[in-house]
Amino acid sequence: MTQNQTISLNSQIREKDENLSDLRVNGLIPSILYGKGIENKILKVSKLEFEKIYKLAGESSLINLSINNDKPVSVLVKNVDLDPVKGNVIHIDFYEVNLKVKISAEIPLNFIGESKAVKELNGTLVKNINHIKVECLPTDLINHIDINISVLENIHDVIKISDLKIPQVIEVHANGEDIVATVIPHKEIIEEAPVAPVAEGEAATSEGEAETSQEGEKKNEENVEKK
Repeated sequence: MTQNQTISLNSQIREKDENLSDLRVNGLIPSILYGKGIENKILKVSKLEFEKIYKLAGESSLINLSINNDKPVSVLVKNVDLDPVKGNVIHIDFYEVNLKVKISAEIPLNFIGESKAVKELNGTLVKNINHIKVECLPTDLINHIDINISVLENIHDVIKISDLKIPQVIEVHANGEDIVATVIPHKEIIEEAPVAPVAEGEAATSEGEAETSQEGEKKNEENVEKK
């Protein structure tokens, strides 16, 4: 786990008549800021700046968002819309938080280390959970939780939610017995047996003979069904 670092992002008020496609062409992302007890604000942010800070913050770290160079407010990235074809970010939802009120969030899990069961026993690592739901004050949020898989030394060893080292100020909304990761035996690939080649003498000498043989078989089947 890592301590949150100060992450800042600039934004500008977006006019309602601004063309969204033109904004995107010019390297800006249409956005909205909302929160409990505040008026919604439609914004635009630099695509390059946002992509850089999003790699650090994700959706579980506070961002100091300034609007038109005013005093920054504390926000979380609540939702990111992507272009279904190109995968580019086309819209962002920012949520302004009250630093004195607990919030719900999802913290991603970061798997590190090397498992002996995988490396030496030819096991397969299975990750059942990639993030966990938590509740805490915004200032207590962490970027991610490191999961050291080196403790998985034998086949069928497991890491449970209860094994995670999480600060007490963060309340986990998950069953402690839920399995985060385990190692299972590697499944061998069963190759299909090759089809034996047909000897030349066994093959039909002509298309006509093959068709005649098939017709005879069909007639025999019909006779059997009629009996």
